[in-house]
Amino acid sequence: MDAIYLGLFGVVIGFVLWWWNEYWYVISLKFKCFKSSTKLPPGHMGLPFIGEMISFLWYFKIVRRPDDFINAKRRKYGDGAGMFKTHLFGAPSIIVYTPPINKFVLFSEDKFKPEWPTFELTGRTSLSSVQGKAHTRLRNVVTNTINRPEALNRIAALVQPHILAALRSWARMGKIKAKFETQKMTFDIIGKLFMSKEPGLLPYSLDKLCEGLLQGVRAFPINIRGFAYHHALHCRRKLEDIFYMELDKRKLKNENKVETIDLMDGLMQIEDDNGKLSDNEIVDNIISLVIGGYATTSLVSMWAIYLLAKYPIVLKKLREENTTFTKESPGDYITAKDVSNLKYTNKVVEEVIRMANVASFVFRKVVNEVDYKGYKIPKGWKVILFLRYFHTNPKNFKDPMHFDPDRWNEPAKPGTYQVFGAGQRLCPGNMLARLQLALFLHHLSIGYKWELTNPNADIIYLSHPAPIDGVEVKFGKL
Repeated sequence: MDAIYLGLFGVVIGFVLWWWNEYWYVISLKFKCFKSSTKLPPGHMGLPFIGEMISFLWYFKIVRRPDDFINAKRRKYGDGAGMFKTHLFGAPSIIVYTPPINKFVLFSEDKFKPEWPTFELTGRTSLSSVQGKAHTRLRNVVTNTINRPEALNRIAALVQPHILAALRSWARMGKIKAKFETQKMTFDIIGKLFMSKEPGLLPYSLDKLCEGLLQGVRAFPINIRGFAYHHALHCRRKLEDIFYMELDKRKLKNENKVETIDLMDGLMQIEDDNGKLSDNEIVDNIISLVIGGYATTSLVSMWAIYLLAKYPIVLKKLREENTTFTKESPGDYITAKDVSNLKYTNKVVEEVIRMANVASFVFRKVVNEVDYKGYKIPKGWKVILFLRYFHTNPKNFKDPMHFDPDRWNEPAKPGTYQVFGAGQRLCPGNMLARLQLALFLHHLSIGYKWELTNPNADIIYLSHPAPIDGVEVKFGKL
């Protein structure tokens, strides 16, 4: 009998745990809003405190089929309005995964406030955090600093020596792990573009601090020693100290009329009707841009090496096009205008970025209760835009896991290509990221050959997608 009672007690406890979040967030909400005729999206809130994180981690880390996280929900609840409720990353959430509602969220900043997932990591005065007029002003400043034609031409000239130095170094080593080598290359480039620092002159720990901050961006927000988020906050404070010291040095240089041409100086010098940016705005946005550029550029460069090795026909066509743009003198580099004429290369760029899926999802917070197609999106909840699913859904891209640059002979269906976001939150560095990848592809394809040592290596998906072996390749000159 004791065993029976114990078993019944276990069943009751399991039932209570399974329905606790459902009552706490859903049933109680309905009591508060009993006059409303709308309903919450389908779904389940999972276990107390942890919600559905176990299911999320199961698909992302254990079985390594991240898209099945959405597909399992679709099979259970149907497509409906393209969303379902859940509890992830410590908060009640609505996950959206179809273009119409994704567009609704991204273009309704009065209803959905950006989160990434926390301003403590990105900076409260960074472009990713501010809203309204402050965002418009800051966006104009950043865009004018990095996206003007003269800026892109200067960037092209500054970037290429670092790309070539990295490629020569890899050829001398003979075997590399592309994930780590592209990180080093990207960090050297960022140091030059953002702070006019040559390789070896940046603080020794800066790359580790950037990596530590990145690990916490989409981690469970637990500020306790031993957790990724706590470590990310520590890295953020260290980065602030480094960049404030650099800013003070720049002010002294400016007093002595010493000119430099990097992004930090650009942010310091640009002035509009509201004056110049404050020190906090400069540091927050430098850190935000460094982190974004470090993650995106290094990862897409790694994926380019991996995908081109897996698809030699694509590499052959890429090599043929770029050979025609090789300059007569080794000291001459291709220009941003040359890159715009590399039609196939630019298709490869888009396809690499699509398949890399650097930002699998982004976050918004609901400012006020929203009704969408008969469903309620409650105030204070998170909205998680599952961007990865746009790029891997066969409804949006035929045979989506096949690397096919020629799919870009036609533009993507509206709302299905979200690698850099959309609307006012479109990443201001998207042109810079595309240019750097195109320049890398140019020099990589015309001068070097490589072969994967583990062509069937498993893929990990957290915190960012990458082959588990770090893309180990045998690398050499053509």
